[in-house]
Amino acid sequence: MLLSLAVLLLFQCFGEGVSYVFRLPVPGPVVGMLLLLGFLIARPRAADNIEPTANELLRQLSLLFVPAGVGIMASASAVRGDLVAVVLAIIVSTTLGIGVTALVMRALMRRQAADEGDEPS
Repeated sequence: MLLSLAVLLLFQCFGEGVSYVFRLPVPGPVVGMLLLLGFLIARPRAADNIEPTANELLRQLSLLFVPAGVGIMASASAVRGDLVAVVLAIIVSTTLGIGVTALVMRALMRRQAADEGDEPS
């Protein structure tokens, strides 16, 4: 488990480095996840070693939101004047996120159905 966690953190650090060096507008952890995806596509057997650790991290994911929640509560007075803008941003970003997810899911389901139709029975 420790080795798998080290691999996950290593890819996050690589992502941070790539994002910083190339001045990408994408956060480092996102770049790291894309690098990890490429690695797992190139070496599918590595996923079997990383999956249990990743699942355990996902099980504990709610704990990672505690610092963000505390930060929001601590800076609530600074945001108070922009409450309408913050609420509007949350609503718009959530709606866009759900919409994009639905469109991607629809496209993937169509592609899967087409692939299954092409396979010999």
